[in-house]
Amino acid sequence: MYAIVKTGGKQYRVERGMRLLIERLPVEEGADVVLEPILFRSEETIFDKDGLAGVKVTARVLAHPRGEKLRVFKFKPKRGYKRRTGHRQELTQIEVTEITAGGKAAGKPAAKAVRAKQADATGETATATKEKASDGS
Repeated sequence: MYAIVKTGGKQYRVERGMRLLIERLPVEEGADVVLEPILFRSEETIFDKDGLAGVKVTARVLAHPRGEKLRVFKFKPKRGYKRRTGHRQELTQIEVTEITAGGKAAGKPAAKAVRAKQADATGETATATKEKASDGS
């Protein structure tokens, strides 16, 4: 079972217990955060808006580290123009604690089971009808 979530303008494939670095979130360390799912995969794949309304992806914030330093160097030849700057991305480390599917997602397999039982019941009725017809001939 996994989900694809969207946060910080990026999409991540997450499973329960997975740790990952994402763009900085404005929450305290140790707090729980709910991520926005855009796809859920279990026995069935759910990606419609109504089905995803019942899917919940919860993660715990572990730390707020900074990414490694990136050097940006600008240079124009024959003009004496040189500029060196750097950048460190603000990140949040999270651990996915649970992925739950309720509502319609849980109801779909049950609906299929009901249809299968109805088909079996119809099949039994047809067999019983054939036996009655063969006895009467």
